[in-house]
Amino acid sequence: MAIEVGQVAPDFTLLDQNSNPVTLSEFKGKKVLVYFYPRASTPGCTVQAQGLRDTKAELDALNVVVLGISPDTPKKLTNFTNKQELNFTLLADEDHLVCEKYQVWQLKKFMGRENMGVVRTSFLVDESGNIEHVFNKFKTKNHHEVVLDFLQSQ
Repeated sequence: MAIEVGQVAPDFTLLDQNSNPVTLSEFKGKKVLVYFYPRASTPGCTVQAQGLRDTKAELDALNVVVLGISPDTPKKLTNFTNKQELNFTLLADEDHLVCEKYQVWQLKKFMGRENMGVVRTSFLVDESGNIEHVFNKFKTKNHHEVVLDFLQSQ
């Protein structure tokens, strides 16, 4: 069953880029953009993260916290954060259990090969902890614009 608008966002606790535990439900009272991406430091994921980094002031003004989730290790996330000067939290889902909860861990086909991986998807969680919107149609370079456009249209 797909994650749908209106349902309670599945809660989770993961380690951030500094190996500190972060729990989704701790952010009640704020909107949270939970964005899933395949792998830190790859070209598409870098462009997507840079867009969110560069619009952090606008997201902060709209009471939105950004949590990026990938199946990387905390050390790899630290390197990605430092290299790209990211100003938001990245979370390590090494066993991809949270990706599975959000149904973004799926069979992917690339250049004739099939493997399991993260399907790039973002979930906007409202102040009460419910799914407010699912973003699954965007390009990495305009992901931040799609999110801001939705938030500003509210």
